[in-house]
Amino acid sequence: MFVHRQKSLNSFHVACFVLAATLPLLAFGADYDPMNLSNSKPIETFDLKIEDKARARIIPIKVYLTKDSATVSPIILFSHGLGGSKDGNGFMGEHWAKRGYVAVSLQHPGSDESVWKEAELRERMSAMQKAASPQNLLLRCDDVKKTISQLEEWNREEKHPLFKKLDLAHIGMSGHSFGAHTTQATAGQSFPLVGQKFTDNRIDAAIAFSPGSPPRGGSTAFTSVKVPWMLMTGTKDTSPIGGQTVESRLEVYPNLPKTIDKYELVLDGAEHSAFSGRALPGDKQTRNPNHHKAILALSTAFWDAYLNGNQEAKNWLTSSKANSVLEEKDRWQHQP
Repeated sequence: MFVHRQKSLNSFHVACFVLAATLPLLAFGADYDPMNLSNSKPIETFDLKIEDKARARIIPIKVYLTKDSATVSPIILFSHGLGGSKDGNGFMGEHWAKRGYVAVSLQHPGSDESVWKEAELRERMSAMQKAASPQNLLLRCDDVKKTISQLEEWNREEKHPLFKKLDLAHIGMSGHSFGAHTTQATAGQSFPLVGQKFTDNRIDAAIAFSPGSPPRGGSTAFTSVKVPWMLMTGTKDTSPIGGQTVESRLEVYPNLPKTIDKYELVLDGAEHSAFSGRALPGDKQTRNPNHHKAILALSTAFWDAYLNGNQEAKNWLTSSKANSVLEEKDRWQHQP
């Protein structure tokens, strides 16, 4: 009897030892996968309009969220590029929603699709260039602030579809191209020559797809950034409007403060449209399907780390595991 009991105790001790040895691996994200949707629930989308009476302005938005969810979820805002709309970049909104976020895509009147749709064919480029103005950047930044304030109100309205669904203490801001400038401005970038800041302190983390440096004052424009930033660009990420080059996009990362967590992805061969849902006129490269995989994986891990406080996600981002979604010539760097 005694021998049998001793063997059982030994087996129990061995099991405890194995479990104890496994726990550190689990704690540091051995199984973390930002592309895993096995536990995701169906999502729904709906269109809303935000009325900004003070500016006589209507801001259309598209909301992506888990269907019939009773949970409170962090928010990710997305700002489209010049000539875009709330319906663009749906591949991001859908994936982020499936991962448990409420994704909100804004449409900015005056720099949205109406700019080129309402212009004669021969006048479209001129109309787009005019729309890429400091005045529209200011309007966009105010759109972001108004949207967050409206979400706060809707979260309190008992009959609203967003009632008690929003974790307003954790808000991420993102955008592509002109939307990246909007993101940068609302997430801490300053404009020394303008003498004005557009920062919204309710934003906790930011991702700029095709970021840009100001023409002057680039070395000091980012010194006031206080939240984590992720930058994504490509080796062929240029645009006929805005004056940004591959080099100017790459100037943002080294000028960000050393006091924040910062990340940069440079996709090999990626053109400006790689960060959107469709090809753009003038594209010369065949779209690489792995680019979207890398974009979704790294952005999701970033949101998980900084909006959900997931240490596994941060460990994944800062380890060799992040390279598993990249191709050989892609460049990835970070300073957490």
